[in-house]
Amino acid sequence: MAELRFDNQVVVITGAGAGLGREYARLFASRGAKVVVNDLGGSFRGEGSSSKTADAVVKEIKDAGGIAVANYDSVEYGEKIIDTAIKNFGRVDVLINNAGILRDITVKNMKDADWDLIMTVHLTGAYKTTRAAWPHFRRQRYGRVINTSSSSGLFGNFGQGNYAAAKLALIGLTETLAKEGAKYNIHANALAPGAASRLTETVWPPDMMKLMTPTWVVPLVAVLVHSSNKETGSIFEAAAGHFSKIRWERSKGLLLRPDDSLNPDAVLKGWNTIIDFKDAEHPNRVADSMGLLRKALQLPKNAPSQSFDFKGRVALVTGGGDGLGRAYCLQFAKLGAKVAVNDLARADNVVQEIKGMGGDAIAIKMSVEKGDEVVKAVIDAFGRIDIVINNAGILRDKAFQNMTDNLWFPVLNVHLRGTYKITKAALPHMLRQKYGRIVNITSTSGIYGNFGQANYAAAKCGIVGFTKTMAREGAKYNIYVNAVAPSAGTNMTRTVRPEEEVQAMRPDFVAPLVAVLCSDKCPTPTALCQDMRL
Repeated sequence: MAELRFDNQVVVITGAGAGLGREYARLFASRGAKVVVNDLGGSFRGEGSSSKTADAVVKEIKDAGGIAVANYDSVEYGEKIIDTAIKNFGRVDVLINNAGILRDITVKNMKDADWDLIMTVHLTGAYKTTRAAWPHFRRQRYGRVINTSSSSGLFGNFGQGNYAAAKLALIGLTETLAKEGAKYNIHANALAPGAASRLTETVWPPDMMKLMTPTWVVPLVAVLVHSSNKETGSIFEAAAGHFSKIRWERSKGLLLRPDDSLNPDAVLKGWNTIIDFKDAEHPNRVADSMGLLRKALQLPKNAPSQSFDFKGRVALVTGGGDGLGRAYCLQFAKLGAKVAVNDLARADNVVQEIKGMGGDAIAIKMSVEKGDEVVKAVIDAFGRIDIVINNAGILRDKAFQNMTDNLWFPVLNVHLRGTYKITKAALPHMLRQKYGRIVNITSTSGIYGNFGQANYAAAKCGIVGFTKTMAREGAKYNIYVNAVAPSAGTNMTRTVRPEEEVQAMRPDFVAPLVAVLCSDKCPTPTALCQDMRL
């Protein structure tokens, strides 16, 4: 087989001063590419930074007869990194988003600075560099992107709630970039590498560091970014000479009649069907909701609910003023819980509905970004908090070519950072009680990517990574955390779904699953992600 070559191509590699980044740079230079070696020298925002690591790699490449230039900018200024490629070489063909740092700490002890710094380096950095390269890729009708994810994002990892969220957010971003880039011959893939690096030396013993050399990861990346490769929108693992592809899995699921008879007991009765993966699908898109709906409408009515009772429990629902959030609020109120309805606009209306049916509820009209204040309001009113439904959300849809910071950051702040802030604030109370139930609302746009929703997809997939880690950290304290990707007709889905589907897929049909996950009756309380298909 002929050697893979990258002659006359320009490869930009972030975090390329050591470890994986250095090995990428050396390989591509040895195969004919011109390389931009970006590195801060092991620090962030210039605090004690040194350009020596990037310079050393450039010198290695030049001494071997290759072509390279160093760049010392932080990835949060990705446009400067790409500008280095354009000014020196006139183009950019391959972008490898590899820069990273760790700030490992359990969520209960995490400071906002620990969260924000990880997001800035891993997620914002990848967005900024890719956004700067995107117009050049489109003009050339050629581009290759690798976003470096992690097994911590894919599977969760104790003490890495921030890192897991950022790394799985990169999956949602990657899948969306692949969809938007396809017609321009721009391919994007995600890699979860296992390799010795400045990051892994903090968690791996010396003997493992010695065995897990970065050179064994590099060949897969070379294949994925080569012009002959057609793979895009995929997730790969690579470590110690082992290469594998990761795919989503969905059970056949439980189908129930979607009408006013649908209730938590019906969901619970069919729980083993929901979690049965014997004939699982491996999808890359949302389920055929209307096809399932037509089948479900042929089923008999569901038996009446009898056993669910949330008396004495307090539930906080963010974004509870309309759509799915309102449905969750009403469901918990009907089942006896006291409900805190958080919404900037319509919380009072839902509170009045709940009080009108004899329930107890309060309105909290503030942003989830003020998670401490939201949870304090719950505690002040009810003295405890047992259930959190992180449902608040906004949309700022735009093709990635036209994505701006004013569209990117509000979506990430409400969906992903808001979920962290609310959870972090509620956690001390749940730990004291040794009881808590948290459901984080993700989206199929995050799981599979969606054209025009790079910001939303990144945020929603990041929520899954955060959920997986929170489930690990909370389990010993009887705090169970799950994610639900609902398919329902709401004001948000109205922008992307036909009106017929919006009208048919009532939010009420999702709420019973959320109730089951927040109860003491769920047989598999640590199941991490359910796709509601009712």
